[in-house]
Amino acid sequence: MYGWIFRRLPGGFASKVVLMVLLAAAVAAGLLFGVFPVVEPHLPLARVTVDE
Repeated sequence: MYGWIFRRLPGGFASKVVLMVLLAAAVAAGLLFGVFPVVEPHLPLARVTVDE
């Protein structure tokens, strides 16, 4: 999959590497700010109890 994306990007090797890093950062930002806040209320992570 990454090879397919790499071959489809325009430019030489250096510009492809920069574009891949930017693409990975955009996907991470989309997940962090878009997907995870929507999914987080449905996860059981907030209901943690500690017994002493």
